[in-house]
Amino acid sequence: MADVPALPDSLVLEIFLQMPHNAVLSAGLTCHQWLAVSRDEFLWRELFYSYYRIPRSVPRHPAAVSWYREFKRLYDCIPCVEVQTLKEHHDQVLHLAFSHKGHRFSSCSKDCTVKLWDTERLDGTITMVHSSSMRQFNWGYTQFSQFNADDTLLLVSGVYLGPHHSSSGEIAVISLENYTLLSRVRNKPYDVFGCWLNETHLISGNLHWIGNMTSCSVLWLNKAFQDVESENVNVVKRLFKIQNINASTIRTVMVAHCRRHDTPDLLLDYEAQSQARALAQQAGHKHQPLLFDLGGTDSEEEEEGCEEEDDEEQQHGEGRPLAANLSQGKYTALEHVIQGRRSGMTEERELETKAAMMMGKTHTKASNPSVLSSSAAGEAEDMTYLLFTTGSLTYSPHQIGIKRIMPDQMTTCGPVLGEERSSDEFFDSLDHVIDIHGHIIGMGLSPDHRYLYVNSRAWPAGCVISDPMSPPPIAEEIDLHVIDLKSLREERRSLRAHRAFTPNDECFFIFLDVSRDFVASGAEDKHGYIWDRHYNICLAKLQHTDVVNSVAFSPADQELLLSASDDSTIKVWRSPRMVRMAQSPQRPHRSGRNLIANLLTRRNTNLNANANANANVNVNGKP
Repeated sequence: MADVPALPDSLVLEIFLQMPHNAVLSAGLTCHQWLAVSRDEFLWRELFYSYYRIPRSVPRHPAAVSWYREFKRLYDCIPCVEVQTLKEHHDQVLHLAFSHKGHRFSSCSKDCTVKLWDTERLDGTITMVHSSSMRQFNWGYTQFSQFNADDTLLLVSGVYLGPHHSSSGEIAVISLENYTLLSRVRNKPYDVFGCWLNETHLISGNLHWIGNMTSCSVLWLNKAFQDVESENVNVVKRLFKIQNINASTIRTVMVAHCRRHDTPDLLLDYEAQSQARALAQQAGHKHQPLLFDLGGTDSEEEEEGCEEEDDEEQQHGEGRPLAANLSQGKYTALEHVIQGRRSGMTEERELETKAAMMMGKTHTKASNPSVLSSSAAGEAEDMTYLLFTTGSLTYSPHQIGIKRIMPDQMTTCGPVLGEERSSDEFFDSLDHVIDIHGHIIGMGLSPDHRYLYVNSRAWPAGCVISDPMSPPPIAEEIDLHVIDLKSLREERRSLRAHRAFTPNDECFFIFLDVSRDFVASGAEDKHGYIWDRHYNICLAKLQHTDVVNSVAFSPADQELLLSASDDSTIKVWRSPRMVRMAQSPQRPHRSGRNLIANLLTRRNTNLNANANANANVNVNGKP
C-alpha cells in the first residue's frame, strides 16, 4: 500500500485543539510528527485556559517553564488520592498540625485526647506514637495544637468542662522528648487558641468584663517552662491590653514573622508582574524562571493594687469582675451577653457603647501609624505581627486586628505588666484593622508569612447593624479572602466553593492550611477543598461522611495532605503522581512514598489471591 501523505502540522494542530488533553497525549504516541505537535506550547496554552476555565487575563505562573508542564502540575500534583484512613480517635477530630520538619503531626479531638503520629516509619505506614488524655485536668475536649519552631515542644489548647455557655479554656505544653507535661496556662476565652511566639514563649489570653457588653482582652506572654536558672525571673508578662465594645472579644491569635516579604512564594499582583518583566527586558536582563520542585477583664487601673490582681489572675486562673458588677455575681462571657439580652433595652446598650467609646478615646495609648511600615522599622529588620480576630459592631468576629510585637517584648524579662505607661493609658491601640464584612470562621498563613488567608461567611451587602446582639444573617457560601501583610490590603477576589450551614450563634471554626502552591480548607458540606494559589481555581474535593474541620499540608511535601472530620477519622491524601511512582518497581521509594507502596502492594496481593481462587474454581469446579 502506498504511503499516505502526512497531514500538515497546522492541520494536525487544529484537530488537536478540538480534542481533550488526554486524547491529545494518546494521539501523540502515533508518530513522531504527531508527538511533536502534541507538545506544542500554543496548543497547551489553549488547552490550559479552556480546561481549567481560567480568564486569559491571568498570566502563567512566573515559576512555570512551559504550558505543558504547568497543565501537568495542576492535573497530576494535587493530593487528591486517598491512601489511608486513621481511626484511632473515638469522637470528632477538630484540628491537625504538622511539625515544621514534616516528620510528625498532632491531632485534637472531642474525645479529649491529643495524639502524635509518625509519618516516617520504616514500614511506610502512618502510625500513632503517643496519646495523652486531658480529662484529668477537667478539660472537655482538645481543640488546637501547634509545634514550636524547633519541634521540641507541643502547645495544646483545650476547653474546660463546665456550663454550656462557659468560655474558659487552658493551654498545656508537652515535651516531645519524653511526653511530659511542662506547664499549664489559663486561656479565656478558649477560642483565643494560643500560639507560639518563639521556641520557648507562647501567647495566651484573658478576658475581663467591665459592663454587659464592654470588656477588656489581655494578651499574655508565657514561658513554656521554668528552668532552675530562671527561678527568680518572670515566667509571664503582659503584652497588650485591648478594649472590646459591643460584646466583641479578641480570638484566634497567631504570629506572623515577616522575614521574607520582598521574596514571597507567590506573586498575586499580575500588573506588577507584567511591569517587572517589562523593566527587566528593557534593562536587557534575561528572565530566569524558577523550576517547580516535583520531587520530593476587669479594669485594674480603677485603684492601686489592681495591677497585681491581673498578675494573680493570670497565675491562679481566677477572673474578678468590677466592683460595679459584683452585685450581679460572677458571669462568663456569654452569660454577660445573655444578661444584656434579657434586659431588652437597646437604649441601654447604645448608651453603654457610647460610654465605652468615650472611655477608650480618653484612656487608650495613642497609636503610631508608621509602626507597620518598613521604612520605620528598617528594611533589614524582622518585623513580627500579632494577628487576631475582633469586632466593633457585633459579637461575631468580623475584623482582623494587627498589632506589632516589638523586639523588647519577645521575652518575659522586665516588668510583669509590660512597658510603663501613664495612669490614664488603660488600653493599647491596634496598629491596623481590616474589616471582612462577614463572620470570620478560619485563618491561615502562607509559608513565607506574606499572605493571610481568611475563611468568612459574608453579611448581606449594604446591611446595617442596629443591635450588636443581632448580627446580620450569614451566607452559606464560605469566602476565602487573601490579605497581603506587606500592603495590608485584600488581594484580588476571594476563593469560593466550600459551604457552611450553621447560623450565627452556632458558627464554629473551620481550619485551613496553605502550602507553597496550594491552599486547602475544610467545610460543613462533608468535603475538603484544594485551590491553586496563583490561578484562584478549585482543583479537588476530598470526601468525608461528615463535616471536615481541619486540613494540613506536610511542610516537607505539599503532595501530602491530611483532613480531619466529625466522622472521627483522619484521611491521608497523596497526588496521582506520587501514587504512580509508588507503583513503579524501578524507582526506589523514599520514606514519604513508602506508605503508598505498602498499601498498593497489599491491594495487589489481595487481588492476586482472589484471581487464583477464581482460577481454581474454573479448573476444578470447586475452590
